[in-house]
Amino acid sequence: MARFLFSATALAGHVNPALPLVAALTAAGHRVRFMTGAEFGDAIIRAGAEFHRAPPEAEVGDSNLDRRFPERAALRGLRKLRWDLAHLFVAPAVPVAAELGRLLADEPADLLVADVLCLGAGLAAEAGGPPLALYGMSVLPFPSVDVAPTGLALPPRSGPLGRLRNRALHALVRRTVFGFTTGLMDAQRARLGLPPAGRTALEIAPPAAYLQLSPPGFEYPRGDLPGFVHFVGHPRPRPPDPGWARPAWWSEVECARRPVVVVTQGTVATDLGQLVRPALAALAGEDVLVVALTSGADPAELGALPANARTAAWVPFGALFPHASVVVTNGGFGGVQTALGFGVPLVVAGRTEDKAEVAARVAYSGVGVDLRTQTPAPAAIRDAVRRVLAGPSFAARARALRDETGGQDPAERASALLTALANGRM
Repeated sequence: MARFLFSATALAGHVNPALPLVAALTAAGHRVRFMTGAEFGDAIIRAGAEFHRAPPEAEVGDSNLDRRFPERAALRGLRKLRWDLAHLFVAPAVPVAAELGRLLADEPADLLVADVLCLGAGLAAEAGGPPLALYGMSVLPFPSVDVAPTGLALPPRSGPLGRLRNRALHALVRRTVFGFTTGLMDAQRARLGLPPAGRTALEIAPPAAYLQLSPPGFEYPRGDLPGFVHFVGHPRPRPPDPGWARPAWWSEVECARRPVVVVTQGTVATDLGQLVRPALAALAGEDVLVVALTSGADPAELGALPANARTAAWVPFGALFPHASVVVTNGGFGGVQTALGFGVPLVVAGRTEDKAEVAARVAYSGVGVDLRTQTPAPAAIRDAVRRVLAGPSFAARARALRDETGGQDPAERASALLTALANGRM
């Protein structure tokens, strides 16, 4: 039996991808402890792990971001990105590292596992903890001569001129966008007695392994991919509880004879006016069944619905996506990868957080359409959905990416890699 200690930033997109990995490890008889925000405790326990609450400084939570940090609500673009880096990821690093150190002192672990932006886990490993494995719940963060810096959403260019472009952009972005986090991170390191590293918050020290939770075909090709990166695919969501409360209209989905179009804005950017309302208007006259998810908001806020639309605050993706013909989304990495895990093509409209990069890869990999805006017009959504439904190549590419794992369950593959690391076999 191996002993694992997980730590994740207290955001759904950071915690939820790890739960199938935890379930696979505990099913194999391994001991797993998991530290994160209190709102995820029940889900972690259901996955078979022992839950430990993160320190108060790390209790971020999707549901109260703007309530807890009212100054964040008014920010946009680069200012919001810089604020998030400083307050949501760098600031909790020392409290998280200290609490992980306490848990490790109480009971050693063979391997520390964390999401790539749980910066305290890296500090804990460096301050005498066990080896660290990271999992990537967004696009690959490692710089490459073949790929422009994350955040610019530029297509890859690997020729001499392209590599010159990429090097120049990496230097510019490091200096002007992320450079301010170097001093912040070195200050955090000093509090733990660690020497300055001169790295930004997004420049990651090489871990024992990096598990990228997407198929290789979704990422841009690069000739300098680090050897510690393993593409394991995105774990499918756990099957919904047999007793989950099905909406009254659920049988229409199960028996649909027309394409089912799922519309979702994920868990962070949830202004229904950005995508859900325009999509309902766009598809009102189409021969499709629209299922619009309001991400926890009251569906009644949408008012009167078109005749072909059904809504719910949430429906488990594992139940809904097998029936979908296309998913219209704002580009959250987890939702996009879950759709691809079921071989479903996409229409993406998102520009905040990492969504522009995700959307660009949707277009590049041929699995869908990037609308290149966060607030698409109904006509643009309608045209994109028609294009995806009429063009068999999108669904074929989505199925091809689904099958890139060779039939091996991504959670089982990740579990095997983590177990080998914990047992010193890698």
